[in-house]
Amino acid sequence: MAAIANLSGPVLRAPIRARWVLAILVALAMLAGGYALVLAQVSGDRGIAPTASSSDIEVRGVEVDVTGDDPADARSKAWREAARKAWSQAGGPAVSDGQLNGLVSAIVIQRERVGPKRYVATLGVSFDRQRAGRYLGGGRSGRSSAPMLLIPVTVSGGSYTAFEVRNPWQRAWAEFNPGTSRIDYVRPSGAGGDSLLLNYGQAGRRSRAWWRLALDQYGAADALVPIAKLEHQFPGGPIKGTFTARYGPDSVFLDSFSLDAEGPGQLPEMLSEAVDRIDRIYEQALVDGKLMPDPTLRVGGSGQVDPAIARLIQIGRAIEARNRAEANAAATTAAPDAALPGTETPAPVAVNSYVIQFATPDPATFDASLSTVRQVAGVRGVSVTSTAMGGTSVMQVGYAGELSALAAELRGRGFTVREGANALAISR
Repeated sequence: MAAIANLSGPVLRAPIRARWVLAILVALAMLAGGYALVLAQVSGDRGIAPTASSSDIEVRGVEVDVTGDDPADARSKAWREAARKAWSQAGGPAVSDGQLNGLVSAIVIQRERVGPKRYVATLGVSFDRQRAGRYLGGGRSGRSSAPMLLIPVTVSGGSYTAFEVRNPWQRAWAEFNPGTSRIDYVRPSGAGGDSLLLNYGQAGRRSRAWWRLALDQYGAADALVPIAKLEHQFPGGPIKGTFTARYGPDSVFLDSFSLDAEGPGQLPEMLSEAVDRIDRIYEQALVDGKLMPDPTLRVGGSGQVDPAIARLIQIGRAIEARNRAEANAAATTAAPDAALPGTETPAPVAVNSYVIQFATPDPATFDASLSTVRQVAGVRGVSVTSTAMGGTSVMQVGYAGELSALAAELRGRGFTVREGANALAISR
């Protein structure tokens, strides 16, 4: 019996140790998996850098079919023919081949097929504006819009994507030359953190706080959201595209149209035409006065504020000034009493700094939590130090009182509060 009693301790404790080891291994696996998930969301070949942003005169969609002694000779002849066709489409006068060659700044290959003695392609030709401008006259007027952040959204097979993966719609906008457009496009490449911040979910958010955060990252005043819905009739078959031009945090609708492609080979050409048409839609909206930055995105920043909002700010400042005047008057009246013998002057209340972690499953909860904490009596200031949508965010709060008093105030406002060392964790 004694031997059995001596062995019972280790026998009973062994499963406990095994469970602890298993728990530690699971925790490490979860941490490693989460780290790998974050890396997978930002790594890989995601970005497509914009390829053209000059003010050159560009003519796209020039088709050539030329034969030659060998592939190089056929390509050289085809490019000269494309330059002549593009010059004619641009409305240029008759010039010699030598003069025309000096006006061309770039040849863009949209699609090509090369044979032993034949070259068939669809090309784009760019003419230098400084040299060709005197033949073609002045172009369109310069940019006049505010910087607009571009978030192209693709709808295909029931999925909505922006920069999460490379897609033909993103590439079409990267290859678009906005140099002569009246719209000042801010075109992210989609690399790095772009795929996390600028996704389809961002295009559908209404929170101004989130939009200001995204726009400030790219130096933009508002956002443009062109949407391409691609419907494949069958693999390798015709493709129907429905294109919609929207803008702003409220996803304001401007216009929509449809185009068709005979197959995947004609898809880039269809998307290029769609980009040009959407650019004209945005330009027309700018001329009509519709494409104006949302004034609620500029409160506290530079630029002109909407008159109605400015009036509200003015009224609020007037109320604050009146309250300060009344408080000063009350303090002046009470000063003689405070100087009487036997009375004590109350000590000033110290403002302490506390950290509050708060659950933020969505933008609405994020905004509501900040607003509620700011309304607590005694709170002197609130600043967000970490934002984690779908997780736990962190704010720094200046409070005139003890931590326990702040916790009690938050419980009274419906929060579940956990107290720690100079910090609180709140949730609903």
